[in-house]
Amino acid sequence: MKQLLVVLVTFAVVGGTFRLEAEATNDAGRVQAAQETASQRDVRMAWWRDARFGMFIHWGLYAVPAGDYNGKRSKEIGEWIMSWANIPRAQYEQFAPRFNPEKFNAAEWVRIAKDAGMKYMVITSKHHDGFSMFDSAATTYDIVDATPFKKDPMRALADECKRQGLKFAFYYSIMDWHHPSQYVDAPGKDPTAGHGQTKMREGRKQEYVDYMKAQLKELVTKYDPAVLWFDGEWVDWWTEEDGQDLYKYVRSLKPDILINNRVGKGRKGMEGLNKTDRAYSGDFGTPEQQIPASGLPGVDWESCMTMNDTWGFKSYDENWKSSERLIRNLVDIVSKGGNYLLNVGPTPEGTIPAASVERLAAMGQWMKVNGESIHGTTASPFSTQLTWGRATRKGNTLYLHVFDWPADGTLKIPSMGAQPASAPILGGDADLKIEAAADSFTIKLPARPVNPIASVIKVQLH
Repeated sequence: MKQLLVVLVTFAVVGGTFRLEAEATNDAGRVQAAQETASQRDVRMAWWRDARFGMFIHWGLYAVPAGDYNGKRSKEIGEWIMSWANIPRAQYEQFAPRFNPEKFNAAEWVRIAKDAGMKYMVITSKHHDGFSMFDSAATTYDIVDATPFKKDPMRALADECKRQGLKFAFYYSIMDWHHPSQYVDAPGKDPTAGHGQTKMREGRKQEYVDYMKAQLKELVTKYDPAVLWFDGEWVDWWTEEDGQDLYKYVRSLKPDILINNRVGKGRKGMEGLNKTDRAYSGDFGTPEQQIPASGLPGVDWESCMTMNDTWGFKSYDENWKSSERLIRNLVDIVSKGGNYLLNVGPTPEGTIPAASVERLAAMGQWMKVNGESIHGTTASPFSTQLTWGRATRKGNTLYLHVFDWPADGTLKIPSMGAQPASAPILGGDADLKIEAAADSFTIKLPARPVNPIASVIKVQLH
């Protein structure tokens, strides 16, 4: 896909504020500040493109019921319990006095992410239920004022990420089931309960936008996040123009921050990539629970996925993906030029579930040997997927991730126009034999893989 940048207008800073005078768009339907050149955008996106692997954390009051309300268990995701159980605000608020995560340990959480090979952390500052997981001056419905915990875990995580060298980021929901400006208009639903299509009360939208901006200013100025990851933008009262205004506002607070495409109305459902009928706000696409079928040249995107079937903690969800699947998902995503944002749902006590920790540790063991084939790499140079695995590239180095070890011990690689000079297996002890042909080259493999999940051959090109 050829990237086309069409400059329509420009940004200007006037009197200390960020004012829109014009916009720019590319063929992915993304709005960006025209004052930001392509090279400046590359600088702003550089750390995120290099990171490739991050931790998503869904944590809030919904961890208290853990998927169970009045003796009924839901098949739906845990953090939506206020919606599926039709819980009125006054009743849902009663989870707050029961939320006391005394086992929370910021250093441990960040260490788990870092040891897994993750480079950044995105955590829910406010989910759809409207409860703020940080010390907010804009409301008392937050973890410091409304719970017996009385501490700010976001402050601890932001500080710990800085100490351990990870980027820290926030999720923030545009839809808010608790704010009085919004209500439910659906048969059988309490007007004050949660609902995926919450309506806006007449004349109260600006009040709520002001509330959001006050909280976002707190998040950006107090915690210095590297990314703001919006969600809940699908409600009919939120427009693309609203998204562009919010995008500009957040960038005015921190010009180098990254913002996902859910700030506006650009994403195509769970596919997560932008529609192309017009310019849309946001810096990267957000496929949810899926991986694009092929690479997307010129498009920044990040697949957010769960380890089981829920985002927020559900005590009885044991449908865990295997470590093999998670590692291969990571390789598949990076081979297509994307990032992998892998979720954990901590308990109300403040611990990451043991099954998540075990899988992240297994991913970390693989990454200790093979991380160079993930971090700082770009998408596969091949136009079609390799039948036996995936490929990533870093300059003149090609990384071949072998999922299916060939029975004849021969790996055939399409020609790239560059000649292979050497081909060791990461974690192995010898270079492999290479035979070049006009349209391809072959590598002779040992009888067994170094790693049965994905052995990585590092091909040096010249």
